[in-house]
Amino acid sequence: MAMHVFRTKSVEQTLAETGEEGRTLKRNLTWWDLSIMGVAVAVGAGIFSVGAQAAAFHAGPAVIISFLIAGVVCGAAVMCYAEFASMIPVAGSAYTFTYTTVGEIVAWIIGWDLILEMLMAGSVISKYWGVYLNEFMRLMGWGVNSNITVGPLNIDVAPIVIVAFFTTLLVFGTKIGARVDGAMTVLKIAIVLFVVVVGFFYVKASNFTPFIPPAEPASAVEGSAVAGDVLNQPLWQWATGMTPSVYGVPGILSGAALVFFAFLGFDVVATASEETIDPKRNVPLGIGFGMGLIVVMYTLVAIVTTGMVSYKDLAKQSSPSLATAFELVGADWAAKIISFGIVLGLATVVMVLLLGLTRVVFAMSRDGLLPRGLSRTGKHGTPAGLQIGVGLIVALVAACFDIGVLSDMVNIGTLSAFTLVAISVPIMRRKRPELPRAFKMPGNPWIPLLIAAANLWLMLNLSVLTWLRFVVWLVVGFAVYFGYGYRHARLGTGELG
Repeated sequence: MAMHVFRTKSVEQTLAETGEEGRTLKRNLTWWDLSIMGVAVAVGAGIFSVGAQAAAFHAGPAVIISFLIAGVVCGAAVMCYAEFASMIPVAGSAYTFTYTTVGEIVAWIIGWDLILEMLMAGSVISKYWGVYLNEFMRLMGWGVNSNITVGPLNIDVAPIVIVAFFTTLLVFGTKIGARVDGAMTVLKIAIVLFVVVVGFFYVKASNFTPFIPPAEPASAVEGSAVAGDVLNQPLWQWATGMTPSVYGVPGILSGAALVFFAFLGFDVVATASEETIDPKRNVPLGIGFGMGLIVVMYTLVAIVTTGMVSYKDLAKQSSPSLATAFELVGADWAAKIISFGIVLGLATVVMVLLLGLTRVVFAMSRDGLLPRGLSRTGKHGTPAGLQIGVGLIVALVAACFDIGVLSDMVNIGTLSAFTLVAISVPIMRRKRPELPRAFKMPGNPWIPLLIAAANLWLMLNLSVLTWLRFVVWLVVGFAVYFGYGYRHARLGTGELG
């Protein structure tokens, strides 16, 4: 069995599966749809909060460097995705790519990680959509609330409503969902840019000094999670016996690991390759253009946030955000605009995560690693039953459970996928050099290997607790794979020619 778990599908087998009757997705997305989809999922509440938190508790004004590091690493990684997507335009993203290169067991791990990433992110963001919707209604003085009490349960119906809305759109067609999502995303971008422009009028050069604050023990910074528990310490600091610290160069690196959450989404975009018109051209173009927009927007927000108020003042707040910066300079009116922007931002994120989660499960089901019935498509060219099932799970988890901040869990799933996709580029170049590639990652093999190392380094800057949870998730995944997936995989049963 040891050798069989590394069995690989050929590119020809993978492409042939897309024409299987009853399991075919409809191609109707353009490069612009993919760009907006990437921006939609990456620009959520994080653009208004993650940067401020990273500045306050990790890097100070040098959070700008943290964003640039995360942006460069993520941008380089998604270009590896672009090479594979231009060559293998099939649903499943990193799962599909690694199945053709590294082997089935690694593909399963990646698929399992992607399910964790998107299920947790979808549930958490749906939950917070309800929280921010209630906050927005409170700020507007409307006196209404989305929470209802049923016996002993307190249920927030807002996550159910937003998940049901986008699930319905996706059942009737990915293009319809993309159009609605696109309109909301354009409005969201306009709000972000407006807030940034206004914020520049409050920027003071003195707040950027010192640009890289000297490193200090985490215990000296009030509100720092690292100070409270060794489990929240970055793994590499714990492994080397280093005293937990913030700011300085270590703070810039841990800040980069934190804000990497801000770039979540471009692996989700790659899951839509099979639904894209002329994917060999449009997938790399859509991913590249969207990534450029994201880097610019996040960097501008980081400059404004740290320029408006001192990072020390942000660190005194329990949950600092861009809205906090405006409040500290007396511009309370901005809170309403930012709150509306967050409501819009989170809504668009929900749709793309629902799409991405469904497409990963769809691809794994079509290969037999999960029950084949999940990959049936209907008259609209979408896996309607699976989409509804995913929507129900996400909505119920978001509505009924008190979900903590799981951004680190989402990060480790994304980074592990990015690492293996980058490693897979030189492997596939060596195995199948003759395959046509509309886009090629430059500097093979050294740049892809450096990208893999950079992603691994960011993983090591995540907390010990995150790694422990990740190991538990992987153990459960191995149990499912050896209990079901290995024995039912179509590649192993001989169903794939």
